[in-house]
Amino acid sequence: MNRVGFIASTVLLALALLNSMLFVVDQRQFGIIYAFGQIKEVVTEPGLSFKLPAPLQNVSYIDKRLLTLDSAETEPMLTAEKQRVVIDWYVRWRITEPQEYIRNVGLDEKAGANQLNRVVRNAFQEEINKRTVKDLLSLKREALMADVKREVLEVVKGAKPWGVDVVDVRITRADYVEAITESVYRRMEAERKRVANELRSTGSAEGEKIRADADRQREITIANAYREAQKVKGDGDAQAARIYAEAFGRDPQFANFYRNLDALKSSFAKKGDVMVLDSSSEFFRVMRNGGSGSAGAAPAKK
Repeated sequence: MNRVGFIASTVLLALALLNSMLFVVDQRQFGIIYAFGQIKEVVTEPGLSFKLPAPLQNVSYIDKRLLTLDSAETEPMLTAEKQRVVIDWYVRWRITEPQEYIRNVGLDEKAGANQLNRVVRNAFQEEINKRTVKDLLSLKREALMADVKREVLEVVKGAKPWGVDVVDVRITRADYVEAITESVYRRMEAERKRVANELRSTGSAEGEKIRADADRQREITIANAYREAQKVKGDGDAQAARIYAEAFGRDPQFANFYRNLDALKSSFAKKGDVMVLDSSSEFFRVMRNGGSGSAGAAPAKK
């Protein structure tokens, strides 16, 4: 029984020892083997690897994938014309030499991201100081990003290389600071209002012009119609006068009698009108004589 227990204990101890000596490196990572704080080996190929058991040797891992660093600060930068702008950017980078990275930067990816953020921001500040806002918004932006990438590479591959590679540097947004942006929006709003008021004024002027022309055409049409009406009325009055003259010329005594009747009719415009006349007046004398102008007047010849 003691022999079986001894064998089992020996097997378990051997398995524990073997477990402490074996480790797996993922295809997305570097495996770093340490011995008393010193780097002994860097495992770059994925798979099962061996090391001495702890505490003689330990292993840690560093990401070998392409990493993205986004800008975290929004502090404004000054352009060549002293305009304060805010930019957002990102950097694509990766660790290529783990030993140099650990020796000069840090033990994990966060340390590299913090230092790289500072270097990239300083490079952007230096390049933006040389350029105008128009350059940031034009095709010259590509040249700016290329210059920033060049300056960052000069730092990370300088006298103390970081063991990293900067693949790309990009600007995602370039804008004025909030105070200037509000001022720009207000100017844009004022300009749009000015254009709108100008269009309204132009429309009102055109409307008044159209209304004035319509009123003028109306007055001309009315005047022409009135002129034609008066002309027709004059022609009708002339023709009526001619007809009356011809009719009355055939029998003057009847014409005189008819005019007196018409005058009598006009005298009684209302039902309550009263007229007092002398029986010897010319009016009654004409009526008694049957329409003749005087008592002894001879009848007109037929």
